[in-house]
Amino acid sequence: MGRWLVLGGTRFLSAAVAEAALGRGHEVVCAARGASGPVPEGATLVPVDRDEPEALDPLRGERFDAVVDVATMSLPWVHDALDALGATAGHWTFVSSISVYADPGPVGQGVDAPLLPPREAAHGRSAADDPDAYGAIKVASENAVRDAVGDRAFVVRAGLICGSGDRSDRFGYWPQRFARGGRAVVPDDPGQPAQIVDVRDLADWIVRAGEDGLTGTFDGSGPRTTLGALLDEVAAAVGAPDLERVPVTPETLTAAGVTPWSGPRSLPLWLPPTHRGMTAHDTSAAAAAGLRCRPIAETARDSLAHEHALGPDRPRVAGLTPEDEELLLS
Repeated sequence: MGRWLVLGGTRFLSAAVAEAALGRGHEVVCAARGASGPVPEGATLVPVDRDEPEALDPLRGERFDAVVDVATMSLPWVHDALDALGATAGHWTFVSSISVYADPGPVGQGVDAPLLPPREAAHGRSAADDPDAYGAIKVASENAVRDAVGDRAFVVRAGLICGSGDRSDRFGYWPQRFARGGRAVVPDDPGQPAQIVDVRDLADWIVRAGEDGLTGTFDGSGPRTTLGALLDEVAAAVGAPDLERVPVTPETLTAAGVTPWSGPRSLPLWLPPTHRGMTAHDTSAAAAAGLRCRPIAETARDSLAHEHALGPDRPRVAGLTPEDEELLLS
């Protein structure tokens, strides 16, 4: 068994990676502030704040069989990690995003599709200021990883990651809403492409890739389906007996001020035509390389349990409030 370093390890994907590596018998070190919660039982926490200069110096030069970095919108984090650890790491995973692609519209894109110009900014501006900032910084980060570790790099362009631990509400909204029952607004666009990946499946693949020395660039998401089929599976798994899904046309939703995908007064998973390729990537290469995805129903049940733990009546970052929904239905 190997020695693994997870940059993070206290929340969502990085925590799931640490848990998966521990479950497969590896020694796991997590480098994080520790402010988001504890590391998984059995892992060792090295407290670091990556916003601080030379934060990773306590680990500089140490030998790890595998390093996993999920840095989001900070290119300096990526450079600092590579400077401190790149030369001695056996395998390097960088978790990127499907947001790197220049055009989110086409269906069936693969990793050879055109990318956004790399953004060499110190930190990314918010999506409200520049919707391409996240993807452009991910492009620059990918380039930095390949330049530093070459053929030891495994770059995963993750799709929409779902399941227990997710706080984005971009999937969990639907299990909690269907479980509540009654008349529920859904987009009347059942043929829209849809594509998700369970956080545990992505984490398991990342760990097995590190064990096997898998390298290259992959779009990391599940098989393509449709919004209608996905919501059918969620409803069948967790829907209340009195659930009645009420389709509302995209035009009506837009006129009522409901936005796609995320944010206040939104409907998660719904996408405008200009962005439908975001959930319709060709992930056959990832599947051939070992990414195994569980049924959507299982992700829905686990997401609902997570929703109950968080409190379903909490303020949300995506979805409709009961009051918003009642206005639409009236």
